[in-house]
Amino acid sequence: MTKPYPQEFRDDVVRVARNRKPGVELSQIAKDFGIHFTTLYSWMRKADIEDGDRPGANAVQSAQLRDAKKRIRLLEQENEVLRRAAAYLSQANLPKMMYPLVTELAVDGVPVTVTCRVLKLARQPYYRWLANPIATAELDQAYRANALFDAHRDDPEFGYRYLLDEAADAGQPMAARTAWRICSENRWWSAFGKKYGRNGKKPGPPVHDDLCAVVDKHGVIRHVFAADTANELWIGDITEHMTNEGKLYVCAFKDVYSNRIVGYSIDSRMKSRLAVTALNNALARRDVAGCVVHTDRGSQFRSRKFVRALSYHDMIGSMGRVGAAGDNAAMESFFSLLQKNVLYRRVWATREELRTAIVVWIERTYHRRRRQDRLGRLTPIEFETIMTTPADQAA
Repeated sequence: MTKPYPQEFRDDVVRVARNRKPGVELSQIAKDFGIHFTTLYSWMRKADIEDGDRPGANAVQSAQLRDAKKRIRLLEQENEVLRRAAAYLSQANLPKMMYPLVTELAVDGVPVTVTCRVLKLARQPYYRWLANPIATAELDQAYRANALFDAHRDDPEFGYRYLLDEAADAGQPMAARTAWRICSENRWWSAFGKKYGRNGKKPGPPVHDDLCAVVDKHGVIRHVFAADTANELWIGDITEHMTNEGKLYVCAFKDVYSNRIVGYSIDSRMKSRLAVTALNNALARRDVAGCVVHTDRGSQFRSRKFVRALSYHDMIGSMGRVGAAGDNAAMESFFSLLQKNVLYRRVWATREELRTAIVVWIERTYHRRRRQDRLGRLTPIEFETIMTTPADQAA
Protein backbone atom coordinates (compact mmCIF):
# COMPACT_ATOMS: atom_id res chain seq x y z
CA MET A 1 0.00 0.00 0.00
CA THR A 2 1.37 3.40 -1.03
CA LYS A 3 2.11 5.69 1.89
CA PRO A 4 0.63 9.22 1.95
CA TYR A 5 2.75 12.23 1.10
CA PRO A 6 4.04 14.33 4.04
CA GLN A 7 1.87 17.32 4.93
CA GLU A 8 4.80 19.71 4.52
CA PHE A 9 5.33 18.45 0.96
CA ARG A 10 1.63 18.91 0.15
CA ASP A 11 1.65 22.49 1.44
CA ASP A 12 4.74 23.29 -0.64
CA VAL A 13 3.19 21.86 -3.82
CA VAL A 14 -0.06 23.80 -3.28
CA ARG A 15 1.93 26.97 -2.65
CA VAL A 16 3.84 26.51 -5.91
CA ALA A 17 0.61 25.80 -7.84
CA ARG A 18 -1.09 28.91 -6.49
CA ASN A 19 1.88 31.14 -7.31
CA ARG A 20 2.46 29.71 -10.79
CA LYS A 21 3.10 32.06 -13.69
CA PRO A 22 0.39 32.83 -16.27
CA GLY A 23 0.13 30.11 -18.87
CA VAL A 24 1.47 27.35 -16.63
CA GLU A 25 -1.11 24.57 -16.29
CA LEU A 26 -1.75 22.55 -13.16
CA SER A 27 -0.90 19.41 -15.09
CA GLN A 28 2.63 20.75 -15.64
CA ILE A 29 3.01 21.51 -11.92
CA ALA A 30 1.85 17.99 -11.09
CA LYS A 31 4.29 16.53 -13.58
CA ASP A 32 7.16 18.59 -12.17
CA PHE A 33 6.53 17.23 -8.69
CA GLY A 34 5.89 13.65 -9.78
CA ILE A 35 2.24 13.46 -8.67
CA HIS A 36 -1.05 12.86 -10.47
CA PHE A 37 -3.15 15.80 -11.61
CA THR A 38 -6.19 14.66 -9.61
CA THR A 39 -4.01 14.43 -6.51
CA LEU A 40 -2.87 18.04 -6.93
CA TYR A 41 -6.46 19.16 -7.60
CA SER A 42 -7.62 17.41 -4.42
CA TRP A 43 -4.86 19.08 -2.38
CA MET A 44 -5.78 22.52 -3.74
CA ARG A 45 -9.47 21.92 -3.03
CA LYS A 46 -8.73 21.02 0.59
CA ALA A 47 -6.45 24.05 0.89
CA ASP A 48 -9.21 26.33 -0.43
CA ILE A 49 -11.62 24.93 2.15
CA GLU A 50 -9.07 25.49 4.90
CA ASP A 51 -8.53 29.09 3.75
CA GLY A 52 -12.29 29.79 3.53
CA ASP A 53 -12.28 30.27 -0.25
CA ARG A 54 -14.56 27.26 -0.84
CA PRO A 55 -17.63 26.11 1.16
CA GLY A 56 -17.12 23.11 3.39
CA ALA A 57 -15.99 22.10 6.83
CA ASN A 58 -12.29 22.67 7.34
CA ALA A 59 -10.07 20.74 9.69
CA VAL A 60 -10.61 23.19 12.56
CA GLN A 61 -14.38 23.05 12.25
CA SER A 62 -14.34 19.26 12.04
CA ALA A 63 -12.15 19.08 15.13
CA GLN A 64 -14.46 21.49 16.97
CA LEU A 65 -17.47 19.37 16.05
CA ARG A 66 -15.77 16.22 17.33
CA ASP A 67 -14.78 17.99 20.53
CA ALA A 68 -18.34 19.25 21.01
CA LYS A 69 -19.79 15.76 20.59
CA LYS A 70 -17.21 14.36 22.95
CA ARG A 71 -18.00 17.06 25.52
CA ILE A 72 -21.75 16.41 25.25
CA ARG A 73 -21.21 12.69 25.77
CA LEU A 74 -18.99 13.40 28.77
CA LEU A 75 -21.58 15.75 30.31
CA GLU A 76 -24.27 13.10 29.89
CA GLN A 77 -22.08 10.59 31.68
CA GLU A 78 -21.34 13.04 34.51
CA ASN A 79 -25.06 13.76 34.97
CA GLU A 80 -25.76 10.03 35.13
CA VAL A 81 -23.09 9.62 37.82
CA LEU A 82 -24.58 12.41 39.94
CA ARG A 83 -28.12 11.07 39.54
CA ARG A 84 -27.12 7.53 40.49
CA ALA A 85 -24.95 8.76 43.38
CA ALA A 86 -27.87 10.75 44.83
CA ALA A 87 -30.10 7.69 44.68
CA TYR A 88 -27.33 5.51 46.09
CA LEU A 89 -26.72 7.77 49.12
CA SER A 90 -30.45 8.20 49.84
CA GLN A 91 -30.79 4.56 50.88
CA ALA A 92 -31.65 3.80 54.47
CA ASN A 93 -28.63 1.60 55.05
CA LEU A 94 -25.70 3.55 53.62
CA PRO A 95 -22.79 1.45 52.36
CA LYS A 96 -19.37 1.88 53.89
CA MET A 97 -17.80 2.96 50.57
CA MET A 98 -18.72 4.25 47.12
CA TYR A 99 -16.76 1.63 45.20
CA PRO A 100 -19.79 -0.63 44.48
CA LEU A 101 -21.47 2.31 42.71
CA VAL A 102 -18.36 2.76 40.54
CA THR A 103 -18.63 -0.89 39.48
CA GLU A 104 -22.34 -0.61 38.69
CA LEU A 105 -21.80 2.46 36.52
CA ALA A 106 -18.90 0.77 34.71
CA VAL A 107 -21.21 -2.12 33.82
CA ASP A 108 -23.73 0.39 32.41
CA GLY A 109 -21.05 1.98 30.19
CA VAL A 110 -19.83 4.91 32.28
CA PRO A 111 -16.00 4.87 32.40
CA VAL A 112 -14.37 4.43 35.77
CA THR A 113 -12.28 7.56 35.12
CA VAL A 114 -15.38 9.75 34.76
CA THR A 115 -17.07 8.29 37.86
CA CYS A 116 -14.00 8.69 40.06
CA ARG A 117 -13.45 12.25 38.89
CA VAL A 118 -17.04 13.32 39.57
CA LEU A 119 -17.14 11.61 42.97
CA LYS A 120 -13.60 12.77 43.80
CA LEU A 121 -12.31 9.25 44.28
CA ALA A 122 -8.82 7.96 43.54
CA ARG A 123 -8.77 5.20 40.95
CA GLN A 124 -5.85 3.23 42.31
CA PRO A 125 -7.51 2.47 45.69
CA TYR A 126 -10.63 1.44 43.79
CA TYR A 127 -8.74 -1.01 41.62
CA ARG A 128 -6.95 -2.37 44.67
CA TRP A 129 -10.33 -2.87 46.31
CA LEU A 130 -11.62 -4.49 43.14
CA ALA A 131 -8.75 -6.98 43.14
CA ASN A 132 -9.52 -7.50 46.86
CA PRO A 133 -6.37 -9.22 48.22
CA ILE A 134 -3.48 -6.85 48.71
CA ALA A 135 -0.26 -8.22 47.26
CA THR A 136 2.30 -9.46 49.75
CA ALA A 137 5.02 -7.41 48.06
CA GLU A 138 3.04 -4.19 48.54
CA LEU A 139 2.46 -5.01 52.20
CA ASP A 140 6.16 -5.67 52.73
CA GLN A 141 6.99 -2.43 50.90
CA ALA A 142 4.67 -0.48 53.20
CA TYR A 143 6.22 -2.00 56.33
CA ARG A 144 9.72 -1.23 55.09
CA ALA A 145 8.76 2.34 54.14
CA ASN A 146 7.24 2.88 57.57
CA ALA A 147 10.40 1.65 59.28
CA LEU A 148 12.60 3.88 57.12
CA PHE A 149 10.34 6.88 57.68
CA ASP A 150 10.38 6.40 61.46
CA ALA A 151 14.18 6.36 61.42
CA HIS A 152 14.31 9.39 59.10
CA ARG A 153 11.90 11.34 61.30
CA ASP A 154 14.01 10.62 64.38
CA ASP A 155 17.35 11.44 62.72
CA PRO A 156 16.81 13.50 59.51
CA GLU A 157 20.52 14.28 59.13
CA PHE A 158 21.48 10.69 58.21
CA GLY A 159 21.37 9.10 54.76
CA TYR A 160 19.74 5.89 53.56
CA ARG A 161 22.58 3.63 54.79
CA TYR A 162 21.99 4.65 58.40
CA LEU A 163 18.22 4.35 57.88
CA LEU A 164 18.81 0.83 56.56
CA ASP A 165 20.49 -0.21 59.81
CA GLU A 166 17.75 1.35 61.90
CA ALA A 167 15.04 -0.43 59.90
CA ALA A 168 16.84 -3.75 60.33
CA ASP A 169 16.92 -3.20 64.09
CA ALA A 170 13.17 -2.52 63.94
CA GLY A 171 12.56 -5.91 62.34
CA GLN A 172 12.46 -4.85 58.66
CA PRO A 173 15.74 -5.97 57.00
CA MET A 174 16.19 -5.19 53.32
CA ALA A 175 18.85 -4.77 50.67
CA ALA A 176 20.72 -1.46 50.44
CA ARG A 177 19.37 -0.92 46.93
CA THR A 178 15.81 -1.37 48.18
CA ALA A 179 16.35 1.18 50.96
CA TRP A 180 17.83 3.65 48.46
CA ARG A 181 14.87 3.22 46.08
CA ILE A 182 12.26 3.75 48.80
CA CYS A 183 14.06 6.82 50.15
CA SER A 184 14.53 8.21 46.64
CA GLU A 185 10.85 7.75 45.69
CA ASN A 186 9.73 9.50 48.88
CA ARG A 187 12.55 12.10 48.80
CA TRP A 188 13.78 11.23 52.27
CA TRP A 189 17.21 12.84 51.85
CA SER A 190 19.71 13.82 54.47
CA ALA A 191 19.13 17.24 55.99
CA PHE A 192 22.64 18.25 54.88
CA GLY A 193 21.47 18.25 51.28
CA LYS A 194 21.98 16.15 48.19
CA LYS A 195 24.85 16.86 45.81
CA TYR A 196 24.08 17.69 42.22
CA GLY A 197 26.18 18.41 39.17
CA ARG A 198 27.97 21.75 38.93
CA ASN A 199 25.94 23.15 36.08
CA GLY A 200 22.75 21.22 36.78
CA LYS A 201 22.56 19.99 33.17
CA LYS A 202 22.13 16.42 32.10
CA PRO A 203 24.70 15.01 29.71
CA GLY A 204 23.72 15.03 26.06
CA PRO A 205 22.98 11.90 24.02
CA PRO A 206 25.91 9.73 22.99
CA VAL A 207 27.73 10.57 19.76
CA HIS A 208 27.60 7.85 17.11
CA ASP A 209 30.69 6.25 15.65
CA ASP A 210 31.91 7.41 12.25
CA LEU A 211 30.86 4.50 9.99
CA CYS A 212 31.97 6.20 6.76
CA ALA A 213 35.62 6.67 7.77
CA VAL A 214 38.34 4.36 6.42
CA VAL A 215 42.09 4.40 6.96
CA ASP A 216 44.23 4.11 3.84
CA LYS A 217 47.64 2.44 3.59
CA HIS A 218 49.34 5.66 4.69
CA GLY A 219 47.31 5.81 7.89
CA VAL A 220 45.25 8.80 6.73
CA ILE A 221 41.55 8.86 7.63
CA ARG A 222 39.37 9.28 4.55
CA HIS A 223 35.63 9.17 4.07
CA VAL A 224 33.95 6.98 1.46
CA PHE A 225 30.36 7.80 0.56
CA ALA A 226 29.19 4.91 -1.61
CA ALA A 227 26.18 2.58 -1.61
CA ASP A 228 25.29 -0.45 -3.71
CA THR A 229 21.54 -0.29 -3.08
CA ALA A 230 18.92 2.29 -2.26
CA ASN A 231 18.35 3.15 1.41
CA GLU A 232 21.78 1.79 2.39
CA LEU A 233 23.43 5.12 3.26
CA TRP A 234 21.82 8.50 3.84
CA ILE A 235 23.67 11.72 4.58
CA GLY A 236 22.18 14.83 6.12
CA ASP A 237 23.06 18.38 7.04
CA ILE A 238 21.55 21.81 7.75
CA THR A 239 22.15 25.07 5.92
CA GLU A 240 20.86 28.58 6.48
CA HIS A 241 20.29 31.73 4.47
CA MET A 242 19.30 35.27 5.36
CA THR A 243 16.18 37.04 4.09
CA ASN A 244 14.80 40.46 4.90
CA GLU A 245 12.52 38.80 7.46
CA GLY A 246 15.33 36.82 9.08
CA LYS A 247 17.10 33.50 8.60
CA LEU A 248 15.61 30.41 6.94
CA TYR A 249 17.00 26.96 7.76
CA VAL A 250 16.96 23.90 5.51
CA CYS A 251 17.63 20.36 6.73
CA ALA A 252 17.90 17.69 4.04
CA PHE A 253 18.78 13.99 3.76
CA LYS A 254 20.25 12.51 0.57
CA ASP A 255 20.38 8.89 -0.52
CA VAL A 256 23.99 8.28 -1.61
CA TYR A 257 22.90 5.55 -4.02
CA SER A 258 20.86 7.82 -6.31
CA ASN A 259 21.76 11.30 -4.95
CA ARG A 260 18.05 11.89 -4.43
CA ILE A 261 16.93 14.18 -1.61
CA VAL A 262 14.69 11.70 0.16
CA GLY A 263 13.45 14.16 2.75
CA TYR A 264 13.81 17.77 3.78
CA SER A 265 12.26 20.34 6.08
CA ILE A 266 12.35 24.14 6.04
CA ASP A 267 11.72 26.31 9.09
CA SER A 268 12.55 29.70 10.55
CA ARG A 269 14.15 28.14 13.66
CA MET A 270 17.01 25.65 13.86
CA LYS A 271 15.66 23.38 16.59
CA SER A 272 15.85 19.61 16.99
CA ARG A 273 12.40 19.27 15.43
CA LEU A 274 13.85 20.54 12.13
CA ALA A 275 16.05 17.45 11.82
CA VAL A 276 13.36 15.11 13.13
CA THR A 277 10.77 16.46 10.69
CA ALA A 278 13.16 16.10 7.75
CA LEU A 279 13.85 12.49 8.75
CA ASN A 280 10.13 11.73 9.17
CA ASN A 281 9.39 13.27 5.77
CA ALA A 282 11.98 10.95 4.24
CA LEU A 283 10.58 7.90 6.02
CA ALA A 284 7.01 8.77 5.02
CA ARG A 285 7.67 7.41 1.52
CA ARG A 286 10.28 4.75 2.27
CA ASP A 287 10.53 1.60 4.36
CA VAL A 288 14.08 1.36 5.70
CA ALA A 289 15.77 -0.75 8.34
CA GLY A 290 19.49 -0.90 8.91
CA CYS A 291 20.09 2.24 6.86
CA VAL A 292 23.11 4.27 7.98
CA VAL A 293 22.40 7.99 8.51
CA HIS A 294 25.61 10.03 8.46
CA THR A 295 25.62 13.62 9.74
CA ASP A 296 27.92 16.10 11.40
CA ARG A 297 27.96 16.64 15.16
CA GLY A 298 25.43 19.44 15.26
CA SER A 299 23.24 19.64 18.33
CA GLN A 300 20.13 18.93 16.26
CA PHE A 301 21.50 15.53 15.22
CA ARG A 302 22.72 14.80 18.75
CA SER A 303 19.36 15.62 20.33
CA ARG A 304 17.37 12.98 22.15
CA LYS A 305 14.44 13.33 19.76
CA PHE A 306 16.60 12.61 16.72
CA VAL A 307 18.40 9.68 18.37
CA ARG A 308 15.05 8.20 19.40
CA ALA A 309 13.73 8.59 15.85
CA LEU A 310 16.70 6.66 14.47
CA SER A 311 16.25 3.91 17.03
CA TYR A 312 12.49 3.69 16.42
CA HIS A 313 12.99 3.07 12.69
CA ASP A 314 15.94 0.65 13.22
CA MET A 315 18.38 3.04 11.55
CA ILE A 316 22.07 3.37 12.41
CA GLY A 317 23.59 6.74 13.26
CA SER A 318 26.99 7.90 12.07
CA MET A 319 28.84 11.15 12.77
CA GLY A 320 32.02 12.79 11.58
CA ARG A 321 34.61 14.62 13.63
CA VAL A 322 34.09 17.97 15.31
CA GLY A 323 34.86 20.92 13.01
CA ALA A 324 35.72 18.70 10.02
CA ALA A 325 33.52 19.74 7.10
CA GLY A 326 35.16 17.15 4.84
CA ASP A 327 33.67 14.36 6.92
CA ASN A 328 30.31 15.21 5.34
CA ALA A 329 31.59 16.44 1.99
CA ALA A 330 28.94 14.62 -0.05
CA MET A 331 26.18 16.64 1.56
CA GLU A 332 28.21 19.84 1.51
CA SER A 333 28.45 19.53 -2.28
CA PHE A 334 24.64 19.45 -2.57
CA PHE A 335 24.26 22.54 -0.42
CA SER A 336 26.94 24.22 -2.54
CA LEU A 337 24.76 23.64 -5.61
CA LEU A 338 21.73 24.95 -3.74
CA GLN A 339 23.60 28.09 -2.77
CA LYS A 340 24.86 28.78 -6.28
CA ASN A 341 21.55 28.05 -8.03
CA VAL A 342 19.07 29.51 -5.52
CA LEU A 343 20.33 31.14 -2.34
CA TYR A 344 22.96 33.51 -3.73
CA ARG A 345 21.20 34.39 -6.99
CA ARG A 346 19.36 37.39 -5.49
CA VAL A 347 18.26 39.08 -2.29
CA TRP A 348 15.20 37.37 -0.85
CA ALA A 349 12.54 39.61 0.67
CA THR A 350 10.50 37.04 2.59
CA ARG A 351 11.01 33.54 3.97
CA GLU A 352 7.99 32.35 2.01
CA GLU A 353 9.54 33.49 -1.26
CA LEU A 354 12.83 31.72 -0.57
CA ARG A 355 11.06 28.57 0.64
CA THR A 356 9.11 28.31 -2.61
CA ALA A 357 12.26 28.74 -4.67
CA ILE A 358 14.10 26.02 -2.70
CA VAL A 359 11.24 23.54 -3.05
CA VAL A 360 10.88 24.16 -6.80
CA TRP A 361 14.62 23.76 -7.40
CA ILE A 362 14.86 20.49 -5.44
CA GLU A 363 11.73 18.81 -6.79
CA ARG A 364 11.73 20.05 -10.37
CA THR A 365 15.30 20.97 -11.30
CA TYR A 366 17.55 18.76 -9.15
CA HIS A 367 15.39 15.65 -9.10
CA ARG A 368 13.95 15.64 -12.61
CA ARG A 369 16.08 17.84 -14.88
CA ARG A 370 19.68 17.95 -13.65
CA ARG A 371 21.59 14.99 -15.09
CA GLN A 372 24.64 13.76 -13.19
CA ASP A 373 27.79 12.08 -14.48
CA ARG A 374 27.96 9.66 -11.55
CA LEU A 375 24.49 8.41 -12.45
CA GLY A 376 25.33 7.84 -16.12
CA ARG A 377 23.89 11.18 -17.23
CA LEU A 378 20.56 10.35 -15.61
CA THR A 379 18.54 12.38 -13.14
CA PRO A 380 18.07 10.95 -9.61
CA ILE A 381 14.44 10.06 -10.37
CA GLU A 382 15.39 8.34 -13.64
CA PHE A 383 18.23 6.45 -11.95
CA GLU A 384 16.00 5.13 -9.18
CA THR A 385 13.29 4.17 -11.67
CA ILE A 386 15.73 2.14 -13.77
CA MET A 387 17.97 0.64 -11.10
CA THR A 388 15.44 -0.28 -8.39
CA THR A 389 12.46 -2.59 -8.37
CA PRO A 390 8.93 -1.17 -8.11
CA ALA A 391 8.70 -2.40 -4.51
CA ASP A 392 11.82 -0.43 -3.53
CA GLN A 393 11.03 2.79 -5.38
CA ALA A 394 9.94 5.87 -3.49
CA ALA A 395 7.25 7.37 -5.66
